[in-house]
Parts: sequence; C-alpha cells; structure tokens
Amino acid sequence: MTTFMLSDTTAGKISAQLMHLRHQMGAPAIGMVLTLVVVCEERDQYDSLRAATEAAREHPSRIIVVINREPDEPIRLDAELRIGESTPGEVVVLRLYGELTQHADSVVSPLLLPDTPVVAWWPGKAPEVPSKDAVGALAQRRITDAKGFDDGGVRSLVTRAKGYARGDTDLAWARLTPWRSLLAAAFDQPVGQVQEGVVEAASGHPSAPLLAAWLSERLGAPIRVADTQGPGLTAVRLRLADGELSVSRHDARLATLSRPGQPDRNVALARRQTSELVAEEMRRLDTDEIYEAAVKRFARTYKG
Repeated sequence: MTTFMLSDTTAGKISAQLMHLRHQMGAPAIGMVLTLVVVCEERDQYDSLRAATEAAREHPSRIIVVINREPDEPIRLDAELRIGESTPGEVVVLRLYGELTQHADSVVSPLLLPDTPVVAWWPGKAPEVPSKDAVGALAQRRITDAKGFDDGGVRSLVTRAKGYARGDTDLAWARLTPWRSLLAAAFDQPVGQVQEGVVEAASGHPSAPLLAAWLSERLGAPIRVADTQGPGLTAVRLRLADGELSVSRHDARLATLSRPGQPDRNVALARRQTSELVAEEMRRLDTDEIYEAAVKRFARTYKG
C-alpha cells in the first residue's frame, strides 16, 4: 500500500496526486462503483475507516473521511492518501481547520468519482436533517447511527423521522435485518392472530422501538418495549390465542425459536460487525419505504 501525505493543500492538488498515484501503481479507478464519504471525529476515525474499508471489499469505493478539527485555527486542509492491495479502492483522509470546517462540501465535491453514486455515513453524531447538511446534500444514500448519540439514540430517532428524506437510513435499522428475517420466516406456517407482544432489549437500545414499530405495523397489534440487562436485543414475545411465539437470544450467536405445538429449535442470530451493517446499506440506493414507515410510526407514539 502506498501512503502519501499532503499538508496545507487543496482539493485540486489532492485530485492530481490521486491520479499520479493510480498511474504509478497501475490501479485505475474504473473498478470503483461509488464514493463513500465518512464524516467523523478524530477519536472515531480509526474504527470508522476500518469498517468502511471492510465494507468496500464488497463495494469497491473511493472512501473519503472528513474530520473537522479546530474551527478557531487558520484555514488549512491536510490530506492522507492511501492506495494499494490492502485497500479495495482509494482512501482519502481529510482534516479540516478553521472556517473550512463549515464548508466541507467544497472540499469533498471535487473528489467524488464522476457518474457514480455517493453514500454519506455519520458513525457518531449526525446532523438533525442529513439531507440538508452540506455533505449529505451530495449523497443519494445517507447513513446515520442512532447508537452513536450520547443519549443512546432513542430520542434521535424522533429527529430522524421529523427530518426524513428519501435515501435516509440508520444502522439501528440494519441491525434488525436478521431479527426481521427470522420473525417473518416464523409466520411461514399459520400461527393465528397476534394479540399483543413485547420486544425485550437493553435500556435505551434504539433498535428495540424500531422493531416494535415494524411488528405493530405488520401485525396490527400493540407491541411494547421492555428493558432487560441486554446486551442489545434479547427477545421478542408475541401472544397468540393458543400460546406464545418467541425468539430469545442468550448469547451473541444463537437464539431459540419457540412456537405453540412445536419443539423449540436453535437458530443462528449473530450480532454483526459495523462493516457488515454499512455494506448492507450500500447494497441499495433506493428509498427504504419499510424503514420510513417504521421510524415514522415510532415517532408518532414516542412519549419519552
């Protein structure tokens, strides 16, 4: 892997250096399918970049990491460029100083791959309305993570719902994909009408109310959230006329599926890495209408 540092530079110089490095290494950009823009703080950049790089193994990308540093310092742009075998595409780490922190889009825009989609990801705190953010406005897909908020993220989902725009999504929703798939499969055989239910999870876990909202929307039954010791989501219990349908997870890998009149069985329900969640969201660039319905339903019923 080749790493090149540029201090007090410009977007034009960064673009020219990227082209030079590509020609030098014989690594054309035509294999890259999108640009992933990661907006994070310095303390989060290592983990965020590692997750983005892993996700890019499935979706070869130009990864642009935007780190806003000291807003009171003189205007300066520092960049770190990485191209090579260990990086499935190109990585550009940008550190912005001074007033430039308020105009990240002016730096990012010239570095976007032409004629390819743009995905923006905020691993930590995100703007209240991502689609109206300067960087978010450049993207067709905008990924936030409610877990990255100081309050655990439940209240931030209300903000996500109020400012929702086509293309928005949240990793709290992606974390539910295995749960939703398993619960949907549990209804492949007739089980009767669901009368009520409960989603059990660690206190403040943002995925729990989303799952409850989705289930309530789909089943037409009241679904509440109950706190447990965790970690994360621990169980879904649905009361039927002749018993209970439940999925309970006791570790990070396996869960038990129970249905009336049938023997319990163990099913795979592993907790997934952030890179897997980001890769999943990068697979689709259209509107996720099911997420939209779930987050808006939760926001209507939230009483926190």
